[in-house]
Order: sequence, then structure tokens, then C-alpha cells
Amino acid sequence: MTTIPLTINMLIVSCTMWLQEPSAHINSLEWLGGCWEGSFANGRTVSEQWIKPSGGMMLGTSRTVRNGKSVAFEFIRIEQSDDGSIRYIAHPSGQSETVFLLVKTERRQAIFENPTHDFPQRIFYTLITPDSLIARIEGTVNGKVRSSDFPYRRVRCE
Repeated sequence: MTTIPLTINMLIVSCTMWLQEPSAHINSLEWLGGCWEGSFANGRTVSEQWIKPSGGMMLGTSRTVRNGKSVAFEFIRIEQSDDGSIRYIAHPSGQSETVFLLVKTERRQAIFENPTHDFPQRIFYTLITPDSLIARIEGTVNGKVRSSDFPYRRVRCE
């Protein structure tokens, strides 16, 4: 009699494992690697630079320049944790770090989320073409949905 429950338990565990999506690997975000730049209103230029994944991590920087002067910067890490989760860790302009978890990834898109953060709560990266990328931040502020898109073009890393 004890073999039936054991067999059923093994079958349930096997089915559950089979139904789960395989966890993403940081190497699936390799398409984000390189240098990206966008020009925006008020004379702002935003550039991001991402080092390709290695050792379970990608390193990134962002800088905003307006009228020839740096007005904002950010240090970013994307890292694969021991539990397999992928975390986007943003450290903007000397503020405290904020961690966003990868909640969805497809061949050309990654979505990171932290519902407890003030703004943004979600960060999207979508590769449109090999030389065109859109970064998007979105969330709720004072009960109102806000978002900003950052269309980038691939540029030479200098």
C-alpha cells in the first residue's frame, strides 16, 4: 500500500516540474550588450552601455547629458542569483540601490518588476531591430499610471 502513495507523489512532482517554465539564463539577455543612445526633448541625450554577460552578470551604465552637462547617471547590474532568478539592480545618481526581478523574458524583450518601488515599478527593454532598442519605465504615482519611453539606436562604443 505504501508504494501507491509514493508512486503518486513522484508522478505529481514530475508533472509539476514538467509544467514549470525553464528559468531564464542571463546569457539570454546578450542582445542588450553594447552601446545605445537616444536624443530627447530639452536637448537631452541619454546613453546606456552594457557589457555582455559573463560570470553570471552584466554591467551597465547610463548617463544623461543636457546642453553639454551631465545631469544624471546610473550604475546598473543584471545578475543571476544562486536560486536562478535574474535581478536588475539600479543605483541612480548616488541614490540607494533598487532591485527589480526579471518577470518575463522573450527572445527580444525583458521585463523587470518591483511593485513596492515608488517609481518606476516596471522596466522594459525591447530590441526592435539589431540596431534599435526601446527602454520603457512605467508605474503608478499618486494613483496615476505614468510611463516614459527611451528609443535608442546602437552606437559605437568609445
